[in-house]
Amino acid sequence: MLRSGFLLFLVSICIGFAVKEASAEGLASSHADFFFKDNSGKMSSAKIIRHYYVPNVHPSAKVDPRIDPRLRRAASIAQERANARTKARCWRYVKQALVAAGVVDSYPQTEYARDAGEELVRSYGFKRLPMRDPYAAPLGAVIVYRNARGGAGHVELRTQNGFVSDYASRKKCYYPLLAIYGK
Repeated sequence: MLRSGFLLFLVSICIGFAVKEASAEGLASSHADFFFKDNSGKMSSAKIIRHYYVPNVHPSAKVDPRIDPRLRRAASIAQERANARTKARCWRYVKQALVAAGVVDSYPQTEYARDAGEELVRSYGFKRLPMRDPYAAPLGAVIVYRNARGGAGHVELRTQNGFVSDYASRKKCYYPLLAIYGK
């Protein structure tokens, strides 16, 4: 009986030293670093990466020779006038850029962005382009979105590295796409 008690005591002391030795080598739990022994046997550490950011890279817009070069000019005008954040005046800014570049000869009259494509086709000679991906749209294309809840919608111009309306963005609008137009 005395031997088993002494043996239990001896085992608990050994475990205590082993745990202390492990924490002394840097093997204690850490929330920011991972500890390991390198090839030379020396203790080293590395930061633990909890979130890895994968950039969403989309190709740059291509210049389509069939598209009116004044549309490219309209996109650059809109980009120069763009704000850092939206002012909820996308169609107004796009209309002003189209007029300033000479793409349209008069100021478009529709009030809502969702109706922009119909007016551009009907009154200004635009054509609907046969594509459904805004990132594949040529430089200067007019991209029209509808609001899923029946709101005013959104309209933007394709730039070299993104999109522009009353603000510039590298990502397309999250609304459902209606159509892409060019002249």
